Amino acid sequence: MSRADRVAELIKREISDIITRKLNDPRVGFTSVTKVDIGDDLQYAKIYVSVYGSEEEKKNTFAGLSSATRFIRGELGHRMDLRDTPDIGFKLDDSIERGSRIFELINKIHKEEGKRGPVKARKKVKCRK
Repeated sequence: MSRADRVAELIKREISDIITRKLNDPRVGFTSVTKVDIGDDLQYAKIYVSVYGSEEEKKNTFAGLSSATRFIRGELGHRMDLRDTPDIGFKLDDSIERGSRIFELINKIHKEEGKRGPVKARKKVKCRK
């Protein structure tokens, strides 16, 4: 594990704590920091955040996070022992929602197959070379 990976993991943990415990912006809803990408030079960190709620709640949450970026970066600087605190930017991570949607579709397919009976396996065909 490289130094950048270790720093990214620490940033993820600290920013999660800052958002849940220190940030008092009512616009910021239920959020989860899912990933942090940081360059080898440790100058800029992309913070991927998953937001639970409607599109309006997501929009409000990102507005709150954007306005609190300086505060979050300052808190991060106090908590971490780095020469320079990286600049941070927030990105929406919708992978949890996509995974949930795929899971729902798979369950729907299984329920429909249960009504029709088991699906018969297709006959294997040998390919010629």
